[in-house]
Amino acid sequence: MAGSKKLLIVESPTKVKSIKKFLGSGYEVAASNGHVRDLPKSQMGIDIEHDYEPKYITIRGKGDILANLRKLAKKADHVYLATDPDREGEAISWHLMTALKLEDDPGKVSRVTFNEITKNAVKEAMKHPRKIDMNLVDAQQARRVLDRMVGYEISPLLWSKIKRGLSAGRVQSVALRIICDREAEIEAFIPKEYWSLDVSLKIEGEKKPLVAHYYGEGDTKKEIGSREEVEKIMESLDKADYKIVSVKKGERTKKSPLPFTTSTLQQEASRALNFSTQKTMRIAQQLYEGIEIKGSGSVGLITYLRTDSTRISEVAQDMASDYIKENFGEEYLIESENKSKNASKIQDAHEAIRPTDVSKTPVAIKEYLSRDQFRLYQLIWRRFMASRMAPARYETTSVKIDAGKHRFTVSASRIVFDGFMNVYTDEDDQIDKKTLAKGIDEDTKLSFEEFEPEQHFTMPKPHYTEASLVHDLEQLGIGRPSTYAPTITTILARHYVTKENKNLYVTELGEIVNKVMKDEFSSIVNVNFTANLETLLDGVAEGTVKWKTIIENFYPDLDDAVKKAEKELEKVTIADEETDVICESCGRNMVIKYGPHGKFLACPGFPECKNTKPYFEKIGVPCPKCGKDIVIKKTKKGRRYYGCIDNPECDFMSWQKPSKIKCQKCGGYMVEKGNKLVCADQECGFVCDKPSEDNN
Repeated sequence: MAGSKKLLIVESPTKVKSIKKFLGSGYEVAASNGHVRDLPKSQMGIDIEHDYEPKYITIRGKGDILANLRKLAKKADHVYLATDPDREGEAISWHLMTALKLEDDPGKVSRVTFNEITKNAVKEAMKHPRKIDMNLVDAQQARRVLDRMVGYEISPLLWSKIKRGLSAGRVQSVALRIICDREAEIEAFIPKEYWSLDVSLKIEGEKKPLVAHYYGEGDTKKEIGSREEVEKIMESLDKADYKIVSVKKGERTKKSPLPFTTSTLQQEASRALNFSTQKTMRIAQQLYEGIEIKGSGSVGLITYLRTDSTRISEVAQDMASDYIKENFGEEYLIESENKSKNASKIQDAHEAIRPTDVSKTPVAIKEYLSRDQFRLYQLIWRRFMASRMAPARYETTSVKIDAGKHRFTVSASRIVFDGFMNVYTDEDDQIDKKTLAKGIDEDTKLSFEEFEPEQHFTMPKPHYTEASLVHDLEQLGIGRPSTYAPTITTILARHYVTKENKNLYVTELGEIVNKVMKDEFSSIVNVNFTANLETLLDGVAEGTVKWKTIIENFYPDLDDAVKKAEKELEKVTIADEETDVICESCGRNMVIKYGPHGKFLACPGFPECKNTKPYFEKIGVPCPKCGKDIVIKKTKKGRRYYGCIDNPECDFMSWQKPSKIKCQKCGGYMVEKGNKLVCADQECGFVCDKPSEDNN
């Protein structure tokens, strides 16, 4: 082979073609297809006796890939490891160096990272090769070892006590706990009644009435708690004069949004496009790795998708500024002091997620993208452009109207300059579009038309969605950009949580696993403990904490907790409980078993007799409609509710557990809410303490 040959190794085969084209014939480009070495599946793979040393083996099926890479590395004069620019990527490079036996010749190997798959970025990265950053590698090793210890030590306990195939994970167990805590909060929530009161007022010479909202008495805000109160206010306003006491005009601005991080992209793609976190990451990966565009070949359309930085490089800032000036005008440009500072401080410092070339507008390349790729690219493109644009400005008007001792208010706003909202709006940008009659002032004559009282009830916090869970995990400091999507995917795949209409609900299985984890491994599912661990892992990445120190402090406590739990759980056996239901196929008494969605009846004669049927657990409460038994049922997705055993003849159902005790106020049925009983009829609203002997 003439001339020297250099070898560059990337993770994904999709990148090979485009990078080879950027670098030319002096380079061979090959892919590792992700990780090549990992801890073994059959054992913990961590030498507890010898300083917690991990025992890595070649991943099954990767032998041929490694053999080919070894051959190429032998022929090459220099090997560049160009795996992804994060901890995981750094670790893959380190594993490759070991697996390709390159550590004996450190001068032959370099690490390069690029944040986007474009010619300039790749060429620029090749000018700045470096050594493998062992701090980043160790941060990944620490995370992997911690996760393996938790999974390997706790999962067998769950298998023996609940159901084979279950798993406990360090981050997934905390995510499950957060969802369970929210569900318990919703279950225990007791709605409180309140009222709003609007008044329609005729403006002299205007067709459209002015609708004002009740505020209170003078400057004192007052809540209206009942029908009696609202009627009293309306009575006292009989024949009252309505007078405008002040009209205030002002201006407010709405700042442009920050460009996307992994977490905000997942949240916004869920809200705007109804994408799951997993789908968002899959499609973003495609946009990052490259899309075939006529005349340009494979082009990486966005920067790296796993980041918690909102930094933008100076090159990207200038590119956006030029585009905005040309297509929107100078006044739409964000003020220059918002330029990212220290942009050139670190060569490969992470950036926010942004388009690699803003001139490739979504519409211009639409024909080369699938529908979902187009929608996600458009979201990223618009958000990035908006982040470089001037704030929106509103003119606001607030009017105070007095009638007797009571005050009503009206507020309205109109956009005077749309700024960034020209290209991008999110749910926070929905402003009050109400417009007021021109020239309204203190002398404007008003006359009463009608009252519009309305009853409301306070609402509990909403059920988690994937987006709100990602938001809270990030706020609480649990997990990092690369872990949100896999964590959610795992708890759904294990049937601990189910998804219905975007909402996440805990299944019966999830409740049982969460209870075991909370009772026996409280520190593992402790939110603060997990967040502190993440901070320590960041310390390893920065070089201020030794990774083995974290492990040696963590493992003994985990081991003690497992031994203690094994003893305590000896008493607990979730054996197959025999029932009086007879198997119609073979005459045996059927037993209760656990399936992915909870309990079901199965014949103990399996595998000869494979008969199964749904198991309906009675709660000892008669149906309020027909008097037959209320049983625990599941929706198709596994969400629990209470229904009549006589369905479909009787259609009674309740999400909350009904009680035997009848409502003292209206005689209707009551439901359990934490330690209270609440009338199922919200209009009645009767609440009392749940008697301790009421064990229904």
